[in-house]
Amino acid sequence: MSSSVTTLERIESFAPDRRVPIEDLADRLGLNRSKVRLFQRVHGLKEIRFDPELSLFDVVLPAARRIVEAEPDVSRIAYVIFAHTTQALTPPHIDPALEIRDRLGLRHAEAFAVSQQNCASGMAAVDIAAELLRAEGAPGARALVVTGEQAFSPKVQLIADTAIMGDAAAACLVAVDGGGDTVRSYVTRTMGDFSASMLLDEERNLQFGKAYAPVLAEVVREALEAAGMDFDDIDLVIPHNVNMQSWRQTIGELGIDREKVFLDNIARFSHCFASDVFHNYATLRAQDRLVPGRNYLFATVGLGATFAAMVITHQGVGESDA
Repeated sequence: MSSSVTTLERIESFAPDRRVPIEDLADRLGLNRSKVRLFQRVHGLKEIRFDPELSLFDVVLPAARRIVEAEPDVSRIAYVIFAHTTQALTPPHIDPALEIRDRLGLRHAEAFAVSQQNCASGMAAVDIAAELLRAEGAPGARALVVTGEQAFSPKVQLIADTAIMGDAAAACLVAVDGGGDTVRSYVTRTMGDFSASMLLDEERNLQFGKAYAPVLAEVVREALEAAGMDFDDIDLVIPHNVNMQSWRQTIGELGIDREKVFLDNIARFSHCFASDVFHNYATLRAQDRLVPGRNYLFATVGLGATFAAMVITHQGVGESDA
C-alpha cells in the first residue's frame, strides 16, 4: 500500500446572488400548500439560490477560477474532473468537462466527468483524482475537481417530498503529499437495489427511506474507524444539505449531539447537487470555524444509492478571503 496521502490544497465555492423563498417555487414545482409546509417546517428549508438568467458555466466557473488564479504554476494541474449529478447538462455537441478546462486556460490537462454516484460524485472525484496522481507519480502534480450545476427544470429541481435543489458550485485542488488538508479516510457504499433512484416504485422507495439513516450512520462510523478515530476526535460533521429531517434521523442513529453536525446551510441554500460538502466547508472557513490541526468529517448520499464519508484534518493552508 502506498504511504502517500491525499491532500486538499484549496477549496472554493460559489452560489448565485439571487435568493428565492421556497413558497415562491410552488407554482413552478406543482406544490400545494401542504407540500410547501412540509419542506418549510419538517425539512427546514427557507430559500434557495436560483438564477435562470445565468448559464451553467456562469455558475460553475467562478470557484474554479479562484483556484486557478491562486495557483503559482498552472502547468502542474494535470487533470480537470467535473463531478455532477444531472446526466445531461449541455447540448450533445458540448462536452462540459472539456469546456470547463478550456475556459480555465488548462488545455494541457486531461479532462473528464464523473457522475455515476450522483450527489456523492464530488467526493468520489477527489478519490479518483488522488489515485490518478499516485499512478502518474509526477512530483507536485495537481488535479482540479469541479462541481456545480443548475436546477434548470422542475423535474431536476424537485425530489418529491425530500429535497428542492438549488444552484451552487465548488472546486477543490487535490494533491498527493501536499501541504493542504489531509484526507485520513474515505469510505463509500453503493446499494444497487435502489439504483432506479427517482424512478423507484413505492415499495422500494419506502425500503430506501428506512435504510437511509442506518446505512449512512454505518458508513460514517466506518470512515471514523478507518481513520483511527471516534466522534470525540471530530470537531464537526460537514454534511450534504438534503433536508433537516434526514439529518435528525441520522443524528439519532449516530447517537451524537445535533451541534456536532453543521446544518445552517440547509435553510439558506438547500441541497445543491454534488457541491454541498465543499460549499459548507467554505462557509465554515469564512466563519473562522475550521481550526488547523482539528478533524472534520464530510458525509453525503447520492441517489442510486451511494453513501460516502471522508475524514480530513484541516491544515489552514491555501485559505481564501472570498
